[in-house]
Amino acid sequence: MTATTVSRADAGTTQPVHPLGSRARVLLTSVFGPYAQDDEFGSSRINPMELYHNQVTRTQGPFSLRMFHRSWGIMMIQCNIEAHCNLLDFPTRERFIRELKTVPYDVIGISSILVNVLKVKEMCRLIRRHQPSAQIVIGGHIANLEDLHERVMADHIVQGEGVEWFRRYLGEDTGRPYRHPVVYSPVDMRSMGVRVPNKPGETAATVIPSVGCPMGCNFCSTSAMFGGKGKFNTFYETGDELYEILLGLARETQARSFFVMDENFLLNRKRALRVLELMERDRQSWSFYLFASANVLRRYSIDELLRIGISWIWIGLEGEGSQYGKLRGANTREMVGEFQANGIRVLGSTIIGLEDHAPDTIDAAIDYAVSHATDFHQFMLYTPLPGTALHKGLREQGLIMEEAEVGLPEIHGQARFNYRHPHIRDGLETDMLIRAFNRDFEVNGPSVVRIVETTLKGWLRHKHHPDERVRDRFHWESKELATTWSAVVSATRRYYRKDAAMSKRLRSLQETLRTEFGWKSKLASGLGGMFVYLAMKREASRLKRGATSEPPTFYESNYQQAGSAAEPCRWVEADSANASHSACVL
Repeated sequence: MTATTVSRADAGTTQPVHPLGSRARVLLTSVFGPYAQDDEFGSSRINPMELYHNQVTRTQGPFSLRMFHRSWGIMMIQCNIEAHCNLLDFPTRERFIRELKTVPYDVIGISSILVNVLKVKEMCRLIRRHQPSAQIVIGGHIANLEDLHERVMADHIVQGEGVEWFRRYLGEDTGRPYRHPVVYSPVDMRSMGVRVPNKPGETAATVIPSVGCPMGCNFCSTSAMFGGKGKFNTFYETGDELYEILLGLARETQARSFFVMDENFLLNRKRALRVLELMERDRQSWSFYLFASANVLRRYSIDELLRIGISWIWIGLEGEGSQYGKLRGANTREMVGEFQANGIRVLGSTIIGLEDHAPDTIDAAIDYAVSHATDFHQFMLYTPLPGTALHKGLREQGLIMEEAEVGLPEIHGQARFNYRHPHIRDGLETDMLIRAFNRDFEVNGPSVVRIVETTLKGWLRHKHHPDERVRDRFHWESKELATTWSAVVSATRRYYRKDAAMSKRLRSLQETLRTEFGWKSKLASGLGGMFVYLAMKREASRLKRGATSEPPTFYESNYQQAGSAAEPCRWVEADSANASHSACVL
């Protein structure tokens, strides 16, 4: 086996090319499960695949929002190469082995994050055993690990954007416009014991305008992965291109809402306003769920955000007096309150264990975060991941712990530090993190209730909005207030019947819903409320028994072949979004 190559698609240096070019048969795969169980390959119950439950609603019990998300990176690569490509997402180890035994491949690509390094090592071993002639390509956040080439038996380690790298590797045209995979945002979404099906028209589609983050926070592995501060790859440069992609996704999924997987989508104001212009021209009334920094949000008026259709914002709230420029000069509490008063739901993100945090100051930092009363709140430990500027700085100071103390599978920001904090020692950070989750839950209540409150505020304020598009969007977003959300409030009120403060708050909310929506809300509160309450009790019992959840396995192909069990992948293109595309016929 030749030495491992480590390369970037955007580095402008010579890149290896596969001898078969686009005639090579390719397999792209995520790491094997299970993911929410302690095992020999580094998985752990404390770090499941469910991002929201793991990092946002972690201590909310049966109220926790549970869902999975597809591996969008390898989906993007699959539909943007001409070579025949199969994709395995969330396979079991046994399913991965079966694929290796039954389908010959020339190239096998594995996407992973750092904590799954032992799984990547095992998958490389299995490939060498069953398909020794296949070239192994490793990508994703794990590629930031400087000595990865010494840990796994890979041929190529790819840092950064994978589509262009694979096109060069397979001898294909790198200048071709980017296709966009057709994909729903959540998989197996559920809360309070009730499953939310992916109904056409009701489920958000995912759209990925770019990758990387221009803000360049020192702890950000995404920024580091794509080259650092100011570096990012844009798939759709203009508002016209992006609008065509949105049209195609809306047609293919019937979606009216889009989860925008872009670290700071609104930063490109010209593109965002062009999308708005085209939406207004065609009378499109869409909702967007996105990430944004405080200083970028300040560049938009509430009117602009409402007209664009911003419905949900994930915003960093690192801490009062934060050093990070994305928060400089922003009164985030006022900002959050204004968003919620206009029906825009907010997910705040706070770091526990910043340089100035200490045992005697951490409660004040937690209270400051909780005082924002966001609809959701993510808490993460200040974690120097390999490849980031933070990791480099702490390593130079000799503060990074050895792997014998903290193994790579433990560096996920939800348990313990992997470095020596100046003030927080002896594992105190674990309790601090849980206290943050608990404090937010105790003070602000279940996130599902906060969502109802914010949605109701938006409805009451904008149900008669003069802009027909805005008015239509609020009617669509609020249509479940009279039924599903009334049942949720009723069930939650039963759950908190012995909590005087929460009972008063929920009673007031229930009365407002009934006043606004009449008999529909009363009926849903009674029958629907009892159904949800019983489902929630069953869910609480299931969780008490230690039950965990795993995502289903997906097997897809960008070409059709008789007898194949793979589903055809689907995509849309900016230059022809009026026509759908799926796997080509072999």
